[in-house]
Amino acid sequence: MKIISTNIAQPTKFLWNGKEVTTGIYKKPTDNPIYLGKEDVKGDEVSDRKVHGGEFKACYLFSANQYPYWQDLYPHLDWTYGMLGENLTIEDLDERQLFIGDIYKLGNALVQITQPREPCFKFAHKFRTNDVLKQFVDHGFSGTYIRVLKEGNVAVGDQFKLVETKKQSLSIFHFFELLYAKDKNKDHIELVLNNDALPQNIIKRLKLYLR
Repeated sequence: MKIISTNIAQPTKFLWNGKEVTTGIYKKPTDNPIYLGKEDVKGDEVSDRKVHGGEFKACYLFSANQYPYWQDLYPHLDWTYGMLGENLTIEDLDERQLFIGDIYKLGNALVQITQPREPCFKFAHKFRTNDVLKQFVDHGFSGTYIRVLKEGNVAVGDQFKLVETKKQSLSIFHFFELLYAKDKNKDHIELVLNNDALPQNIIKRLKLYLR
């Protein structure tokens, strides 16, 4: 896996149900390295910190390999890396091979795989249709958030170097399936209950299905 684009956003406003909303989803490539902090990417807009940023969502990664799929569905959009809202566009990122809790050295930073992205109304607004929300869930390749264990700069060309794997946990791909499945796989839930790479609010959500 290798970084092929670093992307940040300026605040963008739009009207939603009669109210003005600010978002950082309109990310654009930058020629400079970006700094991964413990709570966010330095210089990047994080508008709603209830659902973005913070320890378990400090930075969002998306696979360049998935871009052709989305470009075919939405050829009329203005396509650049960052279009899926990611800070880092990654060559050969495969959610089926990323396990919750995996730790990687990346540039000067040390990062941990945490959770998939769950699409929201801002994502739908960017794609100009609510259909994209179901399409994103059905496609299954969600990208992943990371926790920053050691802050540092990352740049285009930086390779991911595996430091520690948690293959006894769930992959990001299967965890994304679990989040949206009507019938939750209880064995899969048990696999992640003690994984400290997940925030407690998600653990509490999943525990409800074990009752």
